[in-house]
Amino acid sequence: MAVTELLRHLIARSASRIIATGVVFFLGPLFVNPSAVSAEAPCWPRFHGPHGDNHSPDTGLLKKWPDDGPRLIWTAKAIGHGFAGVTIADGRIYTAGEFQDDTVITALDMDGRVQWQADNGKGRATASPAGARCTPTIDGGRLYHENAGGQLVCLDAGTGDRVWSLNLATEFDGRPGAYDHSESPLIDGDRVICCPGGATAMVALDKATGKTVWRSPSVGEPAGYTSPILVHYQGMRMIIAMSQFQLIGVNADTGELLWQFKHYQSGPFCICALPVYHDGQVFLTAGYGKGSVLLQIKVEGKNVSVEPVWQSTDLDNRQGGVILLDGYLYGVADRNSNAKWICLDWKTGKTMYAERGLGQGSLTCADGMLYVLGERGKVGLLRPTPASHDLTGTFTIPKGGEGPVWAHPVVCGGRLYIRHGDFLYVYDVRRA
Repeated sequence: MAVTELLRHLIARSASRIIATGVVFFLGPLFVNPSAVSAEAPCWPRFHGPHGDNHSPDTGLLKKWPDDGPRLIWTAKAIGHGFAGVTIADGRIYTAGEFQDDTVITALDMDGRVQWQADNGKGRATASPAGARCTPTIDGGRLYHENAGGQLVCLDAGTGDRVWSLNLATEFDGRPGAYDHSESPLIDGDRVICCPGGATAMVALDKATGKTVWRSPSVGEPAGYTSPILVHYQGMRMIIAMSQFQLIGVNADTGELLWQFKHYQSGPFCICALPVYHDGQVFLTAGYGKGSVLLQIKVEGKNVSVEPVWQSTDLDNRQGGVILLDGYLYGVADRNSNAKWICLDWKTGKTMYAERGLGQGSLTCADGMLYVLGERGKVGLLRPTPASHDLTGTFTIPKGGEGPVWAHPVVCGGRLYIRHGDFLYVYDVRRA
């Protein structure tokens, strides 16, 4: 259930310690330095942004940073431990974290003050390192979130009150992979799309009630670690998602399983990076040395299939994601190139460069630049060019957060959001 009225009242008074349902929430001090917000309301309503491609619509941003980096606007603490990113809508910032074993969703105002916190059940304690993995999705004044144990909740985004909830394992005989449920729900019209795994590869629910609209048959594997994406190609609406080891395409209107593709046939590997779709082609990459592949979607009447266009052994991205920009793919390798940053030609798969950069990390794109976040807390501004890895500024986030910095960065409304464990850092990256 959502936090009680008493809990909300205490949060509003910035209480330093709140006890609810047997769990202690340490809110700690919030360090706030208000700054002007763009007249156009910032919006980043789901994982990887408005279009799911990790491209921010922001313009007028710095092309080079000062020696000590952009200005830190404010820091929020006590959002719980985890690797969930942030989403932004209607003047609020949302994320999820874990307090001991409990998953908690937090809503902040644009100055970093807690507006409400709501419980989303127990996370699974099987994955290491522990921490919330799923980023909330905002749509039509409601918030959708899936915890590591597969509990899906719909909340009022303004108050945190629960609208409905269900458990993917109980309802659909779902089964997570070894690293738990990690997807962020997809909204398709009046439906919310999730991937339970196990007996049900994918499910569409009525977003207002949680009632089942359709369910896809099993592909014989647990759930994967990416989030579903919606694509349109040659009159076909498809949802593309990962099971643990297979990329699948599902008819968005009926749930029919259209095609399956297994990137690698044997040995351990992990696919956490979101597939990249462009003009009838899908790019898929896997860590632990398994490399990348570009697939061509083929639609022949009611039959849909995929076939490889090219493969690359240089780029084996594990979890930081890959971005397509101006015909080139950018991302960090895992084992094959020893954590070097790789640029591939989209059409041919040719490696344009492989350079050290900041080592393992994630990235996002805004105003023609790439924002690179190393898993040890170093941040870089990258001018994307296939000729070289051209960093135009770097800085290091403050110490305090625990574990690796795995939450993907977000640029929205002229601000750079970086989450590390229990902390959220917000920087001003606008040109003066």
